[in-house]
Amino acid sequence: MAQPINVDASLSHARKRPALRLVPTVDLPREDWLEVRKRGIGGSDAAAAVGLNPYKSALELWLEKTGRDEQLPKIDPHDEESPTYWGNILEPIVAAHYTKRTGRRVRKLNAVLQHPDPALPWMLANIDREVTGSAEVQILECKTAGINGAKLWRDGVPEYVQLQVQHQLAVTGKHAADVAVLIGGQTLEIHRIQRDDTLIERLIKLEAQFWQYVVTDTPPPADGSESAETALRRLFPQDFGAVLDFRDDRTLSSVFSDLQQVRETVAQHEKLESQLKQRIQQAMGEASTALFETGRVTWKRSKDSASFDLTRLLADHPEYAQTYASTKAGSRRFLVA
Repeated sequence: MAQPINVDASLSHARKRPALRLVPTVDLPREDWLEVRKRGIGGSDAAAAVGLNPYKSALELWLEKTGRDEQLPKIDPHDEESPTYWGNILEPIVAAHYTKRTGRRVRKLNAVLQHPDPALPWMLANIDREVTGSAEVQILECKTAGINGAKLWRDGVPEYVQLQVQHQLAVTGKHAADVAVLIGGQTLEIHRIQRDDTLIERLIKLEAQFWQYVVTDTPPPADGSESAETALRRLFPQDFGAVLDFRDDRTLSSVFSDLQQVRETVAQHEKLESQLKQRIQQAMGEASTALFETGRVTWKRSKDSASFDLTRLLADHPEYAQTYASTKAGSRRFLVA
């Protein structure tokens, strides 16, 4: 069992000593860089580690950190449909326009940084840019937000990015960072984030709890997210017919009882939703749009689309069934009886 962390001492340690340069990243292959990341929690991992990343659960992050990421879908760094691809392509452009907008010079550090406190060797950071010659701000984080991601920036820096930056400030001991985000490919916003030692103290404690899951090879609790669902399917893809008797387990029996009640409530709400929707449809008749005090609805016919009648084809040409047959791997279904 790990010893309790003296967070006050760790904060003081980071203030007095610069972050350690754990691994130089110049010419470091992507595969090696990903392996280094498994040795700790980086800034982009921080929100997931504490359960506040909208895209990744703590359970999925745990799969990565414990070397089980072979069971997860791979991100192709050359996939032009991926936000990660365009984020990497546009990062130097965002950094250059930050300098043009603010007059502050920036430079790459080309290293994976590590917290200087020996008690926190798992706290790592990859800084997009270091801001040089400024007493006001020392770190630049570059972001891009497309059509779907832009809504997360309507009220300023999203929480998961704030946690990423506070993690970076914790590792480096710096006191401020700018987040430059290119929204929709044409709007550059710059947000200042000041170091928050109270938040950092809480963040370190929660990250330490997550890292204990990694060290002890114990999966963290699933959080109900789509990411956790995917992680569970990857972690337990197969079943072997065993029957587990949880009737004497009060905790799990209570969980199952809650699940039954929630499912019943959801079914009732879905039925009510259908009734309300149908009342509006009945009132609309052949109209396409209906306006209300609080919004609007549309009820339009979709365009005709062609379909392929596989059943008829195989009936006319049964010999094709063997020639073009393929097997699709089955997946586990969760049914409540």
